[in-house]
Amino acid sequence: MSSQPIPGLTVPAAGANQHQLDRSLVSGIAWTSGAKWVGQLFAWTSALVVARLLTPEDYGLVGMASIYLGLITLVGEFGLGAAVITLRDLSEEQVTQLNGLSVLFGVASFALSCVAAIPLGRFFHAPQLPAVVVAMSTGFVITAFKTVPFSLLQREMRFRALALLETGCAVLLALVMIAFALLGLRYWTLVIGGLLSAALSTGAVLVLRRQRLAWPRRQSLAHAMSFGGHILGGRLSWYVYSNADSLVAGRILGGAALGLYQVAWNVATMPIDKITGLVGQVTPAVFSAVQTDHAALRRYLLRITEGLALITFPASLGLALVAPDFVLLTLGDRWHGAIVPLQLLALSAGFRAVTPLLPQVLNAVGQFRFAMRYGVLCAVVLPTGFYLLGKRWGTVGLALVWVVVFPILVLPAYRRVLQTIELSGREYVRALWPAVSASLLMGATVLAVKWTVGEYVSRPVSFSAQVGAGMVVYGLACVALHGGRIAAFSRILRAMRTPPPAGEVSAS
Repeated sequence: MSSQPIPGLTVPAAGANQHQLDRSLVSGIAWTSGAKWVGQLFAWTSALVVARLLTPEDYGLVGMASIYLGLITLVGEFGLGAAVITLRDLSEEQVTQLNGLSVLFGVASFALSCVAAIPLGRFFHAPQLPAVVVAMSTGFVITAFKTVPFSLLQREMRFRALALLETGCAVLLALVMIAFALLGLRYWTLVIGGLLSAALSTGAVLVLRRQRLAWPRRQSLAHAMSFGGHILGGRLSWYVYSNADSLVAGRILGGAALGLYQVAWNVATMPIDKITGLVGQVTPAVFSAVQTDHAALRRYLLRITEGLALITFPASLGLALVAPDFVLLTLGDRWHGAIVPLQLLALSAGFRAVTPLLPQVLNAVGQFRFAMRYGVLCAVVLPTGFYLLGKRWGTVGLALVWVVVFPILVLPAYRRVLQTIELSGREYVRALWPAVSASLLMGATVLAVKWTVGEYVSRPVSFSAQVGAGMVVYGLACVALHGGRIAAFSRILRAMRTPPPAGEVSAS
């Protein structure tokens, strides 16, 4: 295997100085979250405005296309991005060939989608679906040029530049989506918006990091393709069980029910997914850099989990409690059917915010075969639950599977991670306790305000009172009950941001 280095790659490999990686981790999360927060506000506002202008049937039609297109996206990517980030012995020539292979996969994915468009329309009994599938599939060719350069930027930990450019794209896209909806483009608003998002993000990445293309050679890429195949197997399993609920809704319950469920899912998971997505852009490179140091892996897993829980747990529980007022105030009466699914999905969103770290750790330590087998188990059990409960209780039954069944299935993954990096379950739970205890007190306060004030004031005033009281109590509970832990956590973050002593080499 050639050992020619990849130009621009300055991040140290396994065994790197811990302080350097600390600074890269904190700086990456800070820049990524801070810059993207503005874009997220625009994106969420845009989503709410567009939802008021479109109908459940519009969202249902695009949701049907997304079920198939999301699957082809995973197949077309083939784990190439994960290979670039994790396999630190790839040469420049091999990365160039992987970039060429990515483009070939993108073109093949587009061709396959054109063939499958009409059968998909017949399957879902939706005559408009084939045109939507073909149009949205052009995004495969666009994003194929982004996969490898984006992964290189993550591996090089250039998170600040990535965050700023992607935030600009998100703000522009939010404004354009509202304009399309006002023009009466209906479901084409979502289709064109998706394509524009792909074009903007790809262009932004290529401005930061251009990468040559080369024809892929099988012998040269054997190791990377083997790794990518295992990653693909795990991701395909994830895709099957994470989209089976929408498939059941679209096939059995109908387009309107799917639209209600999709909006409930988006509202419940969009803020949480953005937060975990921001962290997820940083953590794979960090876990990969310390893949042979279990003490460092334990340290990073606990600190990141604690930080995620402090943010996502109160947001998820709070949304579940105020969901009725939130839906009726922001979306209108016609979305009343989304309230109960939204409450259940919001309850599960906080827990699902910390679980993505598990496969990242497993992949970093070479346990990707177990991760794939675990994914297959979920791909068998969860769709069965969606079918049985969805057929009986509709969209509420679909959401119940995420609340009841999914947490049980995650236990084997937790056990393997904790055993592999020699982390006790008690220590892991201790990292979650500040967020759990403070969130429970916040929830009790929100319910008390709702029951005592809600009957005597208007809905907007009641909603504002619940949100305000919940935020205040959560903050006070964190300080009063876990002030020492919060202060220690803050000191760790400040220490991570502190420049290394003289003589050490920066990681960025």
